[in-house]
Amino acid sequence: MSTHALQRRTIATLAGSQVLGGVGVSAGAAVGALLAADVSGSEAWAGLGGTAQTLGGALAAIVVARIMAAKGRRPGLVAGYALAIIGGLLIVAASVIGSFALLLLGFLFFGGATAANSQARFAATDLADEVHRGRHLSIVVWATTIGAVAGPNLTGPGRWVAEQLHLPVLVGPYVLSLLGVGLAAAVLGAALRPDPLLTARARDVDHVEPGHEHESPTNGWATITSRPDALVGVLAMALGHTVMVSVMIMTPLHMRHGHASLEVIGLVISLHVLGMYALSPVTGWAVDRWGGRAIIGLGSAILLTASLLAASTAEGHSAPLTTALVLLGLGWSCTLIAGSTLLTAVIPLRQRPAAQGLADVAMGLAGGGGGALAGLVVGWWGYPALALLAGGTALLVGLLVPLGSRRGC
Repeated sequence: MSTHALQRRTIATLAGSQVLGGVGVSAGAAVGALLAADVSGSEAWAGLGGTAQTLGGALAAIVVARIMAAKGRRPGLVAGYALAIIGGLLIVAASVIGSFALLLLGFLFFGGATAANSQARFAATDLADEVHRGRHLSIVVWATTIGAVAGPNLTGPGRWVAEQLHLPVLVGPYVLSLLGVGLAAAVLGAALRPDPLLTARARDVDHVEPGHEHESPTNGWATITSRPDALVGVLAMALGHTVMVSVMIMTPLHMRHGHASLEVIGLVISLHVLGMYALSPVTGWAVDRWGGRAIIGLGSAILLTASLLAASTAEGHSAPLTTALVLLGLGWSCTLIAGSTLLTAVIPLRQRPAAQGLADVAMGLAGGGGGALAGLVVGWWGYPALALLAGGTALLVGLLVPLGSRRGC
């Protein structure tokens, strides 16, 4: 099979798994903070559910990356989803018995779905030529749109599922998450053959640098820091993710304080997710056309606008808040795709799994820290203060653009 044909098949398989995995990751997104608040008994701890899942994604990214480096993309991605299945079962059990500690453990394991869903974008670049790398990566990101937008809107069906199974109402969406995650793993296990990373290595797409045949996380970080484009890409992804996560996970509480219904909250989160993924192919084309740094700068401006708009909104549902959440997703998409492409473009093939895994670890840790602080900030000073702090972080993203720049970046 030609490289071009194999690339098309790989992207089709990854896209199919992303649709299912998108449902798995996002079905509980609209109710995660609410579930954490209900089980813990305090809204001050509402952000810890999303934080645990984000941190779990960071830890799982290490596991997934190590498996990929040794055995290829397919077993690594499947392993991430397997961790998520364990986590989903723990979330359901914790909600039934009312254990907040077990709930956080469940969210931690469920982060495996986040890791697998995120790392899949890099698999699209293994066989891509450099002039189409951004577009191929963005197609896989875009494929998440269908499942990720549908997921938060499953709060209604999730309620019905919970009633049929005699479970707490907020657990229903996580039952549907389990189904989506399981199907995503099955698609990858059956159809991602031959493995794109192993195939690229066999075809000598890149030369192996001496001493890097088996890249470790430590060497991966050294590889990132020694290349300005790679470092800028990772920092842009991490800070952009922090802005998005911190505002997004506390928006459902901001809306519930104004008596917005679960269905309306789910709709707003769905539109936010639409902003994250729907225009990804356009973003990928723009990265290939104008360079990653320019699109990181654009993402910074959009994130700043979104944060300031969110800070101006009252509790409950409003058009400005919905607009802010859509822009928040779009700005995140710019930093993710541009940062990922910058990173991948300058890292040799043999070193990519370690470097890419560490990039997602950085995103997870940054987002997890932002999520943990978000609940405390809202509890102390309110949602507008959180949004203003997020806006300050968005400004930092823009300041990265000229860092170590050189012509053509």
